[in-house]
Amino acid sequence: MSEESSHPVYFDSHMHTPLCKHAVGSPVEYARVGKEKGLRGIIMTCHSPMPDGFSADVRMSYSEFPEYIKLVESAAAQMADQIDVKLGLESDWFPGMESWLSELHDQADFHFILGSVHPFTREYKAAFFDEDPVTFQSRYFNHIADSAESGLFDCISHADIVKVMLGNKWNLAGSLKTIEGVLERIASTGIAMELNTSGLNKSYPEMNPGAEILAMMHGLHIPVVVN
Repeated sequence: MSEESSHPVYFDSHMHTPLCKHAVGSPVEYARVGKEKGLRGIIMTCHSPMPDGFSADVRMSYSEFPEYIKLVESAAAQMADQIDVKLGLESDWFPGMESWLSELHDQADFHFILGSVHPFTREYKAAFFDEDPVTFQSRYFNHIADSAESGLFDCISHADIVKVMLGNKWNLAGSLKTIEGVLERIASTGIAMELNTSGLNKSYPEMNPGAEILAMMHGLHIPVVVN
């Protein structure tokens, strides 16, 4: 076995561009760092545009969508002989948005689509927030399962990110039964789930998901993508 084939080959498939308004650096800069770190490739997954100004402060506009595709294609061409650069998207699942996302995903040759439920957007909080944290987080987890069952995504991202929003009100024990059922639903779809290491740098300093949920995923043989 060669030295190259005896080691894992890694992609990072969760990274954004400045078009989402909370990232710094162009795709080609990400690619250069990825090469320095020994990655085989990167997949750019900027936040999907959404209709009617939906959480417009954290995503590209629809008019910027072609620019995003060109940025990634340009980086792929510039780095072609050094590191793979793939076109992806992080798309928000939200009830009633399925047709919008399906049509959006058909507008480019995407390599990988992350599906996310973002409980801290103003639209999600307006529709679903409950002052009882267990009720709110359990509703969120059921939406994670709904997103997996939509068939729109390749991978479900940062599955317990609701804990970042809830902070010291996060109550894992209160939702474990719900999470067990949710993960069983996800496992039945065959979709992958993400282990997002950037959670270590957030206000609730733990990967997403945390160790207990990750162990439950392992027990159900859910594929895991490390980002």
